[in-house]
Amino acid sequence: MASTSSHDGKSIADAVVPSAITLSPSSDMVVPLATTVSPSTHVVAPSTTTLPPSVKEEIIKKRIGKTVAVEGNIGSGKTTFLNYFQKYKNVEVLAEPVAKWRNVMGYNALDLLYTDTERWSCAFEFLVTLSLLENHQALQDHAGLKMMERSIYSTRHCFMEHLIKNGQIQALDQLILSEWHEWVDQHEDISLDLIVYLRASPEVCADRMKLRNRSEEADIPMDYLRALHQLHDDWLLHDKRGQLPAHVLVLDADKDLVELQKEIDNLTQDIFCGLDIR
Repeated sequence: MASTSSHDGKSIADAVVPSAITLSPSSDMVVPLATTVSPSTHVVAPSTTTLPPSVKEEIIKKRIGKTVAVEGNIGSGKTTFLNYFQKYKNVEVLAEPVAKWRNVMGYNALDLLYTDTERWSCAFEFLVTLSLLENHQALQDHAGLKMMERSIYSTRHCFMEHLIKNGQIQALDQLILSEWHEWVDQHEDISLDLIVYLRASPEVCADRMKLRNRSEEADIPMDYLRALHQLHDDWLLHDKRGQLPAHVLVLDADKDLVELQKEIDNLTQDIFCGLDIR
């Protein structure tokens, strides 16, 4: 579990709860609703309750098919990779619900995140974690292959880790999110059978982002892509984030689509986790 210290070394007891604010979906005006309140110095210790291994094992046993998570930087080609498998009858592809993030009851959560990261990082991480948890739990009775665009694990070990390292998340928000991730890991079936890591250089990712032209991504700096690239490497190649949830298959995603498809064709049985997919 991540440390509860803030970026400048202060404890959570020294943190300040941000003012409550409201934002109209039709306006960018932010209106304070309450004055700043310091939290109590009596910090409640994180819960250490764990689900008995036998119970978690029974939950996992109910899953019939296999689950593959496709991980990689922004613009690494995950959607293109997943679309290649749409032609297989027994493969279910679950993409990131970007459209949902761009319209949460009228709010563009993705745009808010990039506009004011520190203010909206906690809300966005909760939204993403919930979306990916839904993907983890979807089609658990499906006897074939489920392929997901990203997993809860990359949310924690890459994107949230970047927020922590750069002081873009409040200490209390960090603690709550870490507790949420820990609870999900202990009580829900988020197991994976394989991780496909599409490893693309930050420069290639930046070029692809320009081509797809999402307005929210227009001002993403190269430093952010480089940092995420390193965090993915640390997690998936260098084992710096603890035990991996599954075997990792690394693909050179700098290759053009034709080259990459040839490599995929040679690795289909590995990607299909031994299932007879036609």
